[in-house]
Amino acid sequence: MSEPKFLLNGDAPGGATLLLAHGAGAAMDTPFMTAMAEALAARGLRVVRFEFAYMAGRRSGGPKRPPPKIELLQEEFRTAIEALACGGPLFIGGKSMGGRVASLIADDLWAQNRIRGLVCLGYPFHPPNKPEQLRTAHLAGLKTPALICQGTRDPFGTQAEAASYDLSDAVSFFWLSDGDHDLKPRKRVTGLTQDQHLETAAEEIARWVKAAD
Repeated sequence: MSEPKFLLNGDAPGGATLLLAHGAGAAMDTPFMTAMAEALAARGLRVVRFEFAYMAGRRSGGPKRPPPKIELLQEEFRTAIEALACGGPLFIGGKSMGGRVASLIADDLWAQNRIRGLVCLGYPFHPPNKPEQLRTAHLAGLKTPALICQGTRDPFGTQAEAASYDLSDAVSFFWLSDGDHDLKPRKRVTGLTQDQHLETAAEEIARWVKAAD
């Protein structure tokens, strides 16, 4: 398995590093991922992004394949951690699918004292319009401190739906009012923009990471 290429924002010596993976259908350098990385770096974090092999393959003209099995993605995430030079505390996470993959390997890494926490941006609790197909079984016993930043009307898991989930006490939420899966609110409803929500989320993530550091 080849080593991933990284995108780096911020480089505070000895400070906390947040390793982020992308969602299922969009690369590591989307406007969402870039804006979030820049906002977090502006608040003192070292943010590193990487791509899973199926997504990286699209850059070289490869076919637009769907993500492979989740077990392979877990191994690729572990490979990225091994390849990352990290002198300070490490946190892992990602956007949607990337956050889910990180959550599946988090407790093993936590038990080895290799990570300090988990950050998920729009966790995919279930496929849209299929609330019965929950992806939460492993979250019930999660030991790793986790922060999930979620829009209140996210079709992959709304605030109202999440209230009924069986989740570990290690999981905390930061809700973005009227936000969708990209944390984007309806401006006519809230008067807020997606950029404002991303900045607000970055502020909370930075605060949470520093408290967990």
